[in-house]
Amino acid sequence: MPTMQDVARHAGVALSTVSYAINGTRPISEETRRRIFAAMDELGYRPNALARGLASKRSRIIALLFPAVKRGMGLTELEFVVSAADAARENGYHLVLWSTEIRDAEELQQLMRQGLVDGVVVMEIHDQDERIDLLRTTDFPFTMIGRCADNAGLNFIDIDFGQTMAIVIAHLVGLGHTHIGFLNHAVDEFEAGYGPAVRAQNRFLETVAANGLHGTMRYCEASPQAGYSAVNELRAADPDLTAVIAMNDRAVPGILRAIADQGLSIPDDFSVVAIVSSARFAEMMTPTITTAEAPAYELGRLGTEMLIRQLEGGNNDISGKLIPCKLVIRESSGESPARRSELSTA
Repeated sequence: MPTMQDVARHAGVALSTVSYAINGTRPISEETRRRIFAAMDELGYRPNALARGLASKRSRIIALLFPAVKRGMGLTELEFVVSAADAARENGYHLVLWSTEIRDAEELQQLMRQGLVDGVVVMEIHDQDERIDLLRTTDFPFTMIGRCADNAGLNFIDIDFGQTMAIVIAHLVGLGHTHIGFLNHAVDEFEAGYGPAVRAQNRFLETVAANGLHGTMRYCEASPQAGYSAVNELRAADPDLTAVIAMNDRAVPGILRAIADQGLSIPDDFSVVAIVSSARFAEMMTPTITTAEAPAYELGRLGTEMLIRQLEGGNNDISGKLIPCKLVIRESSGESPARRSELSTA
């Protein structure tokens, strides 16, 4: 079994330097720290977490607060968790997933008082978020994947929902679609101020109005049946609808079924684009789904690294960064029937 001395020899550093890297008791250069952890991985050395915590008065464990009670943990959500765990491990930390909903500030205070974690990465942020209000008043380290209405002095990284929506609508307009629907998250999430639901809806309404388009919107629970019903409602409200933007992966199978039941073909008669989605989900569908893919792996990693920099006393030069989703065109979006008719008669 490899020892700390073996790690020091393999990395070409003093034994005390390995101890500093593991326990965080003294600062060392980033290059040296990475070389030490690379040596640990190569040799299969695993330091004793309890001994490490006693030496440094820190657990070197961080928590990812990712409440997923209602919508569950899908493929896109798992990408956030995996990337956060990878970033923690590469920096000598362990990550625990706190997936239950923290309903009030007292529950969060209990988590902090237990001393089991050194800091938290908070997800599923609302514009007015009790968790963030509490964390602002304490010295407990935290970062956010997401943002509040007021982010002054906070470390966060988030999806640029405004630019994402603008990119998707521009794609559909370029295909000749002028009647476009939007299926948002559930109404209770919007009314609670859930950031993605609020920002995506605001930008959808602004963009369709600015471009003289016909925009129709419905709220949609995270289930295929909800997607089925919501698309039927959209089509009833606007019979000329030829495209829909869906905010929730779990609703997409129902959307596809509703369109087929109406005797329409995708993408010849109707186009579907999923936003804040993932390639793994999109490629499982028939037809494959055009998506604005969430930068989940990047956000999970950067949010975790921001927290670790804070714990290590470093600078957060990436704080406040917004990253748009990447549009990936697949089989579910095509030219509108009107555009195809114009081209065939030209």
